Amino acid sequence: MRDVGDGLVLRRSTPADAEALAAFNGAIFREAGAAGWTRDLLSRPHPTFGVGDFTIVEDARTGAIVSSLNLISQTWSYDGIRFGVGRPELVGTKPEYRQRGLVRVQFEEIHRWSAERGEAVQAITGIPYFYRQFGYEMGLSLDAGRAGTRGDVPRLKDGETEPFRVRPATAGDLPFIARVYQESATRYRVACVRDEALWKYELDGRSAENGSRFQLGVIEAGDGESVGYLAHRGDLASGRAVVVRSYELRHGVSWLAVTPSIFRYLDQSGEEYARQDGKGEYSAISFQLGMEHPVYQALGSRLPRSLPPYAWYVRVADLPGFLRLVTPALERRLAESIAVGHSGELKIGFYRAGVRLFFERGRVVGIEDWSPTASEGGDARFPHLTFLQLLLGYRTFEELQYAYADCNASNDARVVLGALFPKRPANVWPIA
Repeated sequence: MRDVGDGLVLRRSTPADAEALAAFNGAIFREAGAAGWTRDLLSRPHPTFGVGDFTIVEDARTGAIVSSLNLISQTWSYDGIRFGVGRPELVGTKPEYRQRGLVRVQFEEIHRWSAERGEAVQAITGIPYFYRQFGYEMGLSLDAGRAGTRGDVPRLKDGETEPFRVRPATAGDLPFIARVYQESATRYRVACVRDEALWKYELDGRSAENGSRFQLGVIEAGDGESVGYLAHRGDLASGRAVVVRSYELRHGVSWLAVTPSIFRYLDQSGEEYARQDGKGEYSAISFQLGMEHPVYQALGSRLPRSLPPYAWYVRVADLPGFLRLVTPALERRLAESIAVGHSGELKIGFYRAGVRLFFERGRVVGIEDWSPTASEGGDARFPHLTFLQLLLGYRTFEELQYAYADCNASNDARVVLGALFPKRPANVWPIA
């Protein structure tokens, strides 16, 4: 327990906090799903979250919770290279206790926890601008997708039978689901690693009151062979949409063949959810699968509405360390570019700080912190934390230069940066 002034103390959560903290988050976020999620994290086993992983600021005079957040540990991958990630979530403060620096104190605490766990990155979804105050940059796309309506669903012809069906997943399906998911992750620059333990949690770890709960199903061909999986909400989301969070097929299975059956299944699910809640018809089927996904091509004009992306906030406290971690990926990209076999150095400046990379015949032989000077700004310059957008494949150098007049580079640096950090989509399932 730590005194943070004004009669307030900071402490870690215990199982005894489950109901009080659930009520606090339900009131702060104004949704029952947040209360259920909080209660589950403190009262049901989670593969990567412990009962002490919430911070709680308490008013010592009343014992009331006035501010809280948590840290969920995950593993992500960068072109297949795995690294630890700390996921702050459920960040909230009572209105009358805001503007006192309570969130900052708690972020400092969980950043320390995350470093002790060896996590190279912290990432959070959240309201615009806010987390920039704590060293985060919007560096990955979030929640992009495509949507269609009932009129876009292809219908079976008279006498036709459904060639594929979706059935509820069981524990015995989890190795298959984990394998198919891992195959799909190779499409992306950054993805969340989900082992069987996490899939087991998706299957039956959450209570019905948890707003992060999804229905997990296995897609079968007519002969009973498993060809893929589907994860979608078990109710209608805001806007009365059926929301798909993950849809993947086994390698070698045709998206054109399977997807019409999935679209019809989701249409039937939407009708059922609308009957259950009695609030009118459902409005849309929404595939929230990132900026790029095979289903968008498979359905084409049947998904006429684009769902624009928001963005992940990302923090990388030790940039040279992260670059060293992903060096194998950098060297592969360099070898496949016009800068193959490159030797020399690249000074990347952030105006008040920087990093320097050394190359020898296409190999990265050194990465170190570097400090720009008034006379030496570097071969490339990025304002503040915008370099993270390039590093994570979110923006090209040209896109950053268009948006930021103080982002610039020499011609050779531009070529090397383009080779090392090409734009590539990411798709991180956000809630754990």
